[in-house]
Amino acid sequence: MTPAQIAVTAAGAAAIVWVLWYFLLSRRPAAAAALAGQSGVQEIRVLVKGGYTPDTILVQAGKPVRLQFYRDETADCSERVVFDAFGINQTLPAFQTTTVEFTPDTPGEFPFRCGMNMLKGLLVVEPADANRKAASSPHKFHG
Repeated sequence: MTPAQIAVTAAGAAAIVWVLWYFLLSRRPAAAAALAGQSGVQEIRVLVKGGYTPDTILVQAGKPVRLQFYRDETADCSERVVFDAFGINQTLPAFQTTTVEFTPDTPGEFPFRCGMNMLKGLLVVEPADANRKAASSPHKFHG
């Protein structure tokens, strides 16, 4: 092999490793929804731009949730957000904030995704009396 072939092969292998890590193994820290005023609604803003930021959202069971999705792009993939477990399939207009409201009754982990199933996130519903204490995994919490 020539030095050029070795360099191209090494660069290709590095690119493959990076793509696998970025899409399959990397996780940003979870973000907990904050209570909005006296209403008791759990609210969080979610940026939609090449994915969901944050990609893991923490809420408590039995309390209303208000997710404010701001879609900062025009890519076809991000034009919908789907929460299969809650029967939500909402259009996200480009460069606008779209509110999605629901009340999760049962604790658990509920994935959400784009309409094409390429962008993914996770809604973690904790028991109503949960005392948030970070565990070893960024989306597993226990009291």
